[in-house]
Amino acid sequence: MYALTHCTIYTGFEELHHSAVLIEGDRILDVIPQADIPPTCPQIDLQGNLLTAGFIDLQLNGCGGVMFNDDISLQTVETMHHTNLRSGTTSFLPTLITASDQDMLEAIAVGQDGRRHYPYNVLGLHLEGPYLNPKRKGIHNGAYIRPPDAQIVRKIAQGGGDTVRILTLAPECVDPSIIAQLADGGVIVSAGHSEASYEQAKAGFAAGVAMVTHLFNAMTPWLGRSPGLVGATLGDRNVYAGIIADGHHVHFGSIELVQRILKDRLILVSDATPPVGTTMTSFQIGGQEVFYRDGKCISADGTLGGSALTLIEAIRNCVQHLDLTLAEAFRMASLYPARLLGMDSELGIIAPSAIANLTVINQALEVVGVVDQGHWLDFGL
Repeated sequence: MYALTHCTIYTGFEELHHSAVLIEGDRILDVIPQADIPPTCPQIDLQGNLLTAGFIDLQLNGCGGVMFNDDISLQTVETMHHTNLRSGTTSFLPTLITASDQDMLEAIAVGQDGRRHYPYNVLGLHLEGPYLNPKRKGIHNGAYIRPPDAQIVRKIAQGGGDTVRILTLAPECVDPSIIAQLADGGVIVSAGHSEASYEQAKAGFAAGVAMVTHLFNAMTPWLGRSPGLVGATLGDRNVYAGIIADGHHVHFGSIELVQRILKDRLILVSDATPPVGTTMTSFQIGGQEVFYRDGKCISADGTLGGSALTLIEAIRNCVQHLDLTLAEAFRMASLYPARLLGMDSELGIIAPSAIANLTVINQALEVVGVVDQGHWLDFGL
């Protein structure tokens, strides 16, 4: 057992001062007044920095020089995890973008392996595609976009939400019965890369779509006479949405407006790619070369190809460019994704019996340390 002391604690529900977090094994034992720490308990002095629940990234294509699509292996997932820790992300969904059935099945096997080895770091897979609308494919390889295969869908649904946590599809291209089958199996069905009209989006929500993938990007825009998928999302009372807050994918004014409407259903995602944590200037996605320039990832024709964003940068952007409190920005990267996944009793919060996945941040909103399943890692505290 040890205690984290001299910090401002953001529990997910309140801001605590003069308190300490007791950690035993891989869990939080208690949150107590600092004066009540047992005299024999070792302490780690956080020197007045901020302590929050570890971030959870629901859409991570790659980082640390690797891309999940390029090397579907546990080693790739481990590289992504260790890179993530440096920017405060302690849990994530390795994301496979549109690929062959063989690659999808291989990714599912790796996802199951990752869940066994790192149950509170690798929370399952995000399959982004292949059941998308080719008109909104973005950087995805159009050769692999296709209608659902009944056998593959059955395997995904039978695997339950522990393996494939999120599956992104275009609701107008998929029969509602397929959406219902996946949702009934515990998979969070997300609408994305879609030309859906407002009516088609609402039908998808009724069938079981519970989320929208990178809101505003690769979907019909919100117009007065044609609200599309964006309008349907903003008008729904239950659907969550991921947002890429890098200032390139979405204007900060749009994010601010959406946050006022969706509130605790808006989740920060990175959509990150291999340059994160490296000096890389180019990489491959979907058979195309993507260049990392001026903070964004674009193909030769100017198509955005993921991001080079980390969740701490997304949080910093929200605090600096939006009318958001730091506590709310933290929740968008921790509590709200945990809640969507149904894991908010163990992740995304600082409370007794929760998993000790924690992030330490200085006043400049830079990550200076993490606790990874109870293990303290100092990044320059």
